[in-house]
Amino acid sequence: MELAVYHIDGSKTAKTVALNQEIFGIEPNDHAIYLDVKHHLASRRQGTHKTKERNEIKGSTRKLRRQKGTGAARIGDIKSPLLRGGGVVFGPKPRDYRFKINKKVKALARKSALSYKAKEDQVIVLEDFSMEEPKTRQYLEILRALDMEGKKSLLVLPDSDRGIQLSSRNIPRAFVCRASQLNTYMILHADKLLLMEGSLQEIDKVLAKKES
Repeated sequence: MELAVYHIDGSKTAKTVALNQEIFGIEPNDHAIYLDVKHHLASRRQGTHKTKERNEIKGSTRKLRRQKGTGAARIGDIKSPLLRGGGVVFGPKPRDYRFKINKKVKALARKSALSYKAKEDQVIVLEDFSMEEPKTRQYLEILRALDMEGKKSLLVLPDSDRGIQLSSRNIPRAFVCRASQLNTYMILHADKLLLMEGSLQEIDKVLAKKES
């Protein structure tokens, strides 16, 4: 699959690039995508939820009423889970939600997500550019020229660029990441991928490395 390369002003250049069919042209594996997205979201969970159990509640251990002869159900102390303010039975405890996933499954998931984007014409290739200083207005003009203002865009950089990353930070729905940090969730979350020419080579290196 060949795509035209665009200037940051939205105009086409005379160049075209061929997408790697082993990455952008495979038959997507939905189950691999599901596992990788689930793994990513689980890793983001803090897992700090906690409720107090019966032995952690402050209160008297005195039995509230006698066992028999009242006509009511038997009951223990004021910390009983049946009473308001009592302990919680089988409540959540702090835990780590992360789980292991095979590296080849993660690589397959990323390839599948990129293939979906390519098939749906949601990939735009841009000439390599950089920003010497952070300028939010300048980055917003780039998005406007590409008809991505107000839409969820993900600009993939071949390497770290502090000027671009800081320029996009205050723009809603405008995300930036390095090719080496690209994951399945970020790919699917964006309406369109903005790939620099150099980032295509980095993506090839990363995914080819994961496959071996």
